[in-house]
Order: sequence, then structure tokens, then C-alpha cells
Amino acid sequence: MYKSKKVVVVMPAYNASATLEKTYAEIPLDIVDELILCDDASKDNTVEVAKSLNINHIISHRTNKGYGGNQKSLYNKALEIGADIVIMLHPDYQYTPKLIPSMVNIIGEDLYPVVLGSRILGKGALAGGMPLYKYIANRFLTFTQNLLVSYKLSEYHTGYRAFSREVLESINFNSNSDDFVFDNQMLSQIIYKGFHIGEVTCPTKYFEEASSINLSRSIKYGLGVLAVSCKHRLQKMGLFKSDIYK
Repeated sequence: MYKSKKVVVVMPAYNASATLEKTYAEIPLDIVDELILCDDASKDNTVEVAKSLNINHIISHRTNKGYGGNQKSLYNKALEIGADIVIMLHPDYQYTPKLIPSMVNIIGEDLYPVVLGSRILGKGALAGGMPLYKYIANRFLTFTQNLLVSYKLSEYHTGYRAFSREVLESINFNSNSDDFVFDNQMLSQIIYKGFHIGEVTCPTKYFEEASSINLSRSIKYGLGVLAVSCKHRLQKMGLFKSDIYK
């Protein structure tokens, strides 16, 4: 608990058996009350490893629902068990769990209701192994998104995020895509609703076991991101209506 607020870590898992235990070992359980892992029909023994670690709640999808579909299950479960602060942590050990106390503190002290772990703040992205084409795409997309949605973030594409309960209850995340663009739809909804977003510098780690998407999926994602930002702009102008902003 943090000042009587229940802290829950949610982990979207897919073939994470090789890195789950290492990720779990660094989670600060002195402030984290419960953990939820959602396995999206992995082909390895992710569920068995999660059970061996006594993770509080394990959700198993019989069929692969996608990265967005995985998060929907996690956030709905977190709200169901009474979470006040929810941190999404990838179990592939690409993001360090050691930043959880800082993210919880920012939300728990009512400084920001949303916190992102940014790989771009500072100069660690390329040094940490981010492929050059991904770095360039990240910078281009973020610049364009900031213009279209009239906000200013160092990056929109980090998978390390923390939310207050109020934010999750205020946005219609269940109407979002089940694919990777889900993350950007969430940020668009948050900005559209008027919530402020804080960022903390997050070290970058790219290695063989870390999850990643290939070039074709990256291109599809990039086009989807631009579409989300254009729809956001049109929605603000009253020229477009989407259920995700209800």
C-alpha cells in the first residue's frame, strides 16, 4: 500500500518464461500489494513459471487475443480487485521494475494521475540497444503526434505505464483495438479527457529474449498510430466521432 492506496502490478505475458522470474525478483513487494499476469496463449511454460512464483492472479487466454486484448483483461481485473494505482510492467525484463516506487510515488502524491517510463528522456535509448530505425521512427511519430493532439511527451511508444484508478475508470479502454495500437489509443483517450501525464527516465534494454515486433508489424503500427492522432484531432474539432472517446 502507498498511503492507504492499493498498488497492483499487471503483466501482459506472451512466451515470457525465460525472463519472468528475473523480472519478478526486482518487483518491490514492500509497496506492491498484488500482481496480475495475463498469459496470451503462450507456446512456452509461462503459466507454470508464474504459478511457481505464487503470483496472486493468473489469467490464461485460450486463444491469442493480442497485446491490446491482453491489457483489457489485466485492467479489468485490476479494477475488480480494488486497485488504486496500476502499473503495467512487461515480464520480458526490458523495463526495470526498480522504477515502480518512483511511479507509485508520483501518482500516490497526486502529482500526476498517469506516469510513463520514457526511453527517450536522456540519451540511453540507442546506448541500450534500441535499433536505429526504431529510434528514428519513434522520434518522427512522437513529433507528429505532439502536433496533432496538442500535447508534449518525449515518447508515446513506451510499454511502461502507471495509472490511477480514476483514469482507468474514466476512459473507454475496452473499445480500443486488441493490437499494438491499443497503447496509443489509451494515451489519446487520456489526453482527450484532460488528464495530465508525467514521465520518468527509463533505461533501455534490448536483448534476444526481449519481446519485439518485426518490420512489417512496425510499419502497420506506425500507420495505426498516425490514424489515431488524426482521429483525435478531428474529434476535438467536432468533425469525427468515435466510441473510444465516450
